[in-house]
Amino acid sequence: MPVGCPDLSAIREARQAIAGSALRTPLVRLNALEIPAEIYLKLENLQPIGSFKIRGAANAMAHMSGDELRKGVVTASAGNMAQGVAWRARELGIPCTVIAPETAPETKIRAIDRLGARILKVSYDAWWRAFEERCYPGVEGVFIHAFDDVNVMAGNGTIGLEILEDLPDVDIVMIPWGGGGLACGIASAIRELKPATQIFAAEVATAAPLSASWNAGSPQVIEPNRSFVDGIGGKSVFPQMFARARRLLDGVLVASVEQVASALRLMAERNRIIAEGAGGAPLACALGHGRAKIACVVSGGNIDLEKLAEIFGTK
Repeated sequence: MPVGCPDLSAIREARQAIAGSALRTPLVRLNALEIPAEIYLKLENLQPIGSFKIRGAANAMAHMSGDELRKGVVTASAGNMAQGVAWRARELGIPCTVIAPETAPETKIRAIDRLGARILKVSYDAWWRAFEERCYPGVEGVFIHAFDDVNVMAGNGTIGLEILEDLPDVDIVMIPWGGGGLACGIASAIRELKPATQIFAAEVATAAPLSASWNAGSPQVIEPNRSFVDGIGGKSVFPQMFARARRLLDGVLVASVEQVASALRLMAERNRIIAEGAGGAPLACALGHGRAKIACVVSGGNIDLEKLAEIFGTK
């Protein structure tokens, strides 16, 4: 395993640690037999918070001492990680503070508020600094990083264990790339158990920092454009996450916003699955593949209903 990635024992331990908080989600076949590829959907949108983030958040807190937990927890998140941390903090009865960008979708902000977390809305640049510095001025508590944390990645890696149990002969796994904690966590498990499996990160064309970095051979800074695909697409890739990606992944695939919208409509029409934009990106990338068994990680389903209605109303 690359330095700073969870090994198989840590991922298996994480599975035990999060069993009381996270669901073992189903892997279902996409009901689209006219497509050459045999596509399966890993339904993390069914988690209690509607996102995979509960796995990493629960495992991170499982590794904190009693004294650390009593200080409370802090995270920087546009929505899903905040909900994961807030959910587990509420279960443990400890305070939680969320540093959120002003651009965060209101549907996610309302969900965080319902879970009882304190929300600090800040500028995008201030929010990004919280990621980089792993703290926010004047806020107490143990910082839980949304992706650049071995315990968070180990929690996410449990998805890889489940995919291989349910589809042992999977050829390709496609995973949304936000900060990289999901893709690198899952890949850490699969590389040890079934190294021949191809693993691809999925991005959206309006904000694809990993693709730009992959093509350049080094971490790049981009100017992301906002779209309804808000769960992925930052302005850069952390150097340490890029190093992990280069060693764990086979490449990066990029879908247009229109292709992601089409993938969301397809999941809803054929399987009655509601996904957010980030959760639709892997399927959007998979639809163009030839014959192969492909597992697409539907990372979450937290999408604003008005936006969803707009997407469903377009062709």
